[in-house]
Amino acid sequence: MTELATRAQAFGLIAEGVAAGLSAPWRLYVARGCRYLSLSVGDRTEWDTWRTHLGCPELSVRVYDAGGEIRRSSVAEVVLDGCRITVELVEEVSTDDLDRLLVVDPTSVEPEER
Repeated sequence: MTELATRAQAFGLIAEGVAAGLSAPWRLYVARGCRYLSLSVGDRTEWDTWRTHLGCPELSVRVYDAGGEIRRSSVAEVVLDGCRITVELVEEVSTDDLDRLLVVDPTSVEPEER
């Protein structure tokens, strides 16, 4: 599909992905005029497969506090024929996960430093 001028074409893009074996997004948002399409997925594997399927070159990750819970939002984005398409995954993370982000390569730490 090279054009996303209508809502039917946007839904067709999602249907093609599902027909190719990808899990259906748990939430889909199509803006009026079909200039923005957002897919929300349930886990990291689904996020990876959708962003690969759509060829999303732009990736961003945001970590934030949501009322005492720490969440990580991973967003992959691509623009097809003037329509911005995003694939988003929101995960709850623990402080253990954040600690791992601070260490570049946990296997490179010397035994006496552990």
